Amino acid sequence: MYDHILLPTDGSAAAEAAVDHAVRLARSFEATVHVLSVVEHVPAVEMDAAVVHERLRESADTAADRAVKRLDAAGVAHASTVRDGSVHRAILDEADEVGANLIVMGTHGRSGVGRVLLGSVTERVVRGADAPVMAVQYHPENNGGDASKSEGEVVSDEEE
Repeated sequence: MYDHILLPTDGSAAAEAAVDHAVRLARSFEATVHVLSVVEHVPAVEMDAAVVHERLRESADTAADRAVKRLDAAGVAHASTVRDGSVHRAILDEADEVGANLIVMGTHGRSGVGRVLLGSVTERVVRGADAPVMAVQYHPENNGGDASKSEGEVVSDEEE
């Protein structure tokens, strides 16, 4: 059912929780997990734009490396990519390029004003993806900060 699972990560606790779900799914379906970390362009005000980009790139590389180490430890086949660009657009493009059958990604589970003000990468991915999206919600106040206790659900545009 799932041969290629896309796992976007930014290194956050929510993204780390998604790794656990991707590992279980990859093992069950003998799938390859495609790790993606995105460096979004941020206008630099006080600092040189190249310095800011370099630091963001290092952070993205670190996030991808952490996910890859966990996939290695679990014996799951994987590939890893770091892209520049808009996060939701990069996720959708990578999903198309690798032929992802499923996208597993973390979400902070914000609602109301928090989501409206901050926007939702997960929501944009759900609306634009051809593949199902498993949104792994992370609520530290509900699980004592243990990412392995997060819950995931598969959502798609058709379910809205």
